[in-house]
Amino acid sequence: MAEPLRPLPWPGGVCRRRRLALLAPLALLALQGGAAAGARMPTPAQMLGPYYPLRPDPKAGNDLTTVDGVGRALGTPLTIVGRVLDVSGAARQGVLVEIWQTNAHGRYHHPHDDSTQALDANFRGYGRAVTDASGAYRFATILPVAYPGRTPHVHFRLSRGERELLVTQMYLPQAAAANARDGLFRSLAEDERRRLTGVPETAVAATLRFDIVLGAG
Repeated sequence: MAEPLRPLPWPGGVCRRRRLALLAPLALLALQGGAAAGARMPTPAQMLGPYYPLRPDPKAGNDLTTVDGVGRALGTPLTIVGRVLDVSGAARQGVLVEIWQTNAHGRYHHPHDDSTQALDANFRGYGRAVTDASGAYRFATILPVAYPGRTPHVHFRLSRGERELLVTQMYLPQAAAANARDGLFRSLAEDERRRLTGVPETAVAATLRFDIVLGAG
């Protein structure tokens, strides 16, 4: 009858206390590796651009599709949802999220935009929301429209009090061809392009998810 297999002895008859001492650094490395694997990459920053409001309206709210609550903006309705997190995945509550974008004609609601395209009196063009306890925010808007030199995009600015945390832009997954021609988008690495492109919510029509990860600080 074959002799049963026995575990190999630790070299040199290492005692139990010594074994634990040897294993501890390995366990720490495993934990650190797990934490690194679960870490999130910060959302890439992008330029503010020339059409950030001269005087941001603190009463603007998160619905860009109306100014008076009665009239409705032209264009294809779009809902943008997301969460603001830190690199560890923890929610960032109380962050002011501002967005601004073109109307259905490809023009900003801004005095410095001298485009010949029409303004839309019912499109506010700018909105703001504060993240809740889960870091969530939500906007009702329309699909932004391209204008000469730029693919459709939505500008984002995040701040807390007087401190600016991030300025970036969200791109549309359905505008892949225009994105590929956009110089600012092309300048990004492939993984940065992916992180700056909204993700369609399969369960909710006309909704893009844009989660934002803030770096240290």
